[in-house]
Amino acid sequence: MPASRSYDPLPSYPPVDGTVAVGWPALTAELPPGPLVLAVDGPAALDWTALADGLAGAVRATGRDVDPIDVRDHYAAAAGERIAAPPAPADDPFFTPLSQAQVADLFDSPPRPERPVRDGVVLVHGPGASLCEPDLLWYADLPKRYAEAAVSKGELPVGVNLGRSAAPGDLVRLFYTDWPVLDRHRDAIAGRIDRWIDVQDATGPASLDAAALRGTLAHLARGPVRTRPYFNSTPWGGQWAASELGFTPRAGNTALGYELIAPEAGILIGAKGAAQVEVPFQLLCAAHPEDMLGQDVHREFGTSFPIRFDYLDTMGGGNLSLHLHPRERYMREVFGWPYTQHETYYVTASEDGARVLLGLTEEADLDVMRSQVEDAIHHGTPMPVEEHIQSHPATVGQLFMIPAGTPHASGAGNLVLEVSATPYLYSLRLYDWLRKDAAGASRPLPYEHGFANLDTARRGDDVTKDLIQQPRTLRSGEGWREEVVGALPEMFYAVHRLVVSQGCDMPDDTAGRFHILNVAAGEGAVIETHDGRTHTLAFAETITVPAAVGRYRVRALGGDEVRIVKALVVEP
Repeated sequence: MPASRSYDPLPSYPPVDGTVAVGWPALTAELPPGPLVLAVDGPAALDWTALADGLAGAVRATGRDVDPIDVRDHYAAAAGERIAAPPAPADDPFFTPLSQAQVADLFDSPPRPERPVRDGVVLVHGPGASLCEPDLLWYADLPKRYAEAAVSKGELPVGVNLGRSAAPGDLVRLFYTDWPVLDRHRDAIAGRIDRWIDVQDATGPASLDAAALRGTLAHLARGPVRTRPYFNSTPWGGQWAASELGFTPRAGNTALGYELIAPEAGILIGAKGAAQVEVPFQLLCAAHPEDMLGQDVHREFGTSFPIRFDYLDTMGGGNLSLHLHPRERYMREVFGWPYTQHETYYVTASEDGARVLLGLTEEADLDVMRSQVEDAIHHGTPMPVEEHIQSHPATVGQLFMIPAGTPHASGAGNLVLEVSATPYLYSLRLYDWLRKDAAGASRPLPYEHGFANLDTARRGDDVTKDLIQQPRTLRSGEGWREEVVGALPEMFYAVHRLVVSQGCDMPDDTAGRFHILNVAAGEGAVIETHDGRTHTLAFAETITVPAAVGRYRVRALGGDEVRIVKALVVEP
């Protein structure tokens, strides 16, 4: 039996059918002889000039001529405006809908370079380079967390956003235009990629050839897999992940723990302590949607992985903003996402007296509430939040249901595991406790969107009855049970809890729908599939069990009972 272990911040998997290559010379040594058009595609937010210089220099070192072509020089005039979806209303300073554009919309017509003479190489590089009909296609990638962090700090140069060569980096463009356009493009060309290049170290990039990339993805899609976690800092963030898991806060706290957020998550491929390539989790879903999601879930959600797990750490921090999320029709018609953001909070740890704010009080007066929100924004007047929003004890092990439209906030002193639908970019904030960021600015509060989506039907006792449910046993056996801790008719997923006693193991089956598991109490567990794969899961870690796994077992590790939060898409 595998021994229990501590939280692993860098889970990784060995490549299948190949090895991880390191450095530009290792890549260029494998180029085929003869005249060649080589395209290197990828996201906007990486240093394309440095990449072209490094790659061209390595090719020239082999004695071949190189003609670099930066595809961005061939974008149409006002290309950035072509691909951005206009906000609704037109003067909305907070959000735009998700862009439905294609990378091809950046061009009047993409470049079609002539083949070089003799043994030369034409190196076409930049977002959209694959459209030049190359002989060989490589994809260079930089995980999204780099761009988000750098734009937030103002560190990236102009031109970081797709199609905007002279504008400074902008987060709204990054989230709502660049990422959806580039993600669709990457997924569409994935089957043609001859090499995947990770440029986190631009001087010594790590890469996988096509056989290793596809073989590894096919293998991972049929067994339990963890994504690489990381934590972001915010003004309200706490210290739990720093003190308990060993993360080093970038800006003083570990507020947001990205355990599994599909659009941003990555999977590390490579041996421990050796070179590794980080591949987007979404690429795994796009390449093997039925294995990962299951046939029925794939039919409903396409290749979008619809559930996310993340931590909200306010241990030693402050209250989250009072906010809610768009209701279904509003999300679809105004913001362009086909499903909405239902949430749940599972309290993993809490300090004495910690609270969760959830749902309207019976006496809540929305006109007064709106007036107080506006006074807080315009005049700095503190808002008496609990006159309108209920406050509940943050009991460890309690799940709080937060359907779209429900006002809520995790209070100070909590570690909350947020089990949520994936469209995480539309938080409609109403009040942020008059808090300032490091630059002394107040957080934007899109309260008009918030009040347009506020669910006023569920209030008072109905909040407690519907949204703070008590566990009910779904099935049980010797030394184990599975409980439903949260399910609502309007939510497409349910949250269960597996309770496994010391030395016991319990059977489970994906039954054609993926499961996500998180060890919420106890030392950990071993996940064992019917075909013999095993994966150890430590306390606080999250893992995806793809639909293709089918039957598996969960075995408790350590000397205590193990409690595992489980989420799955329910049958309609």
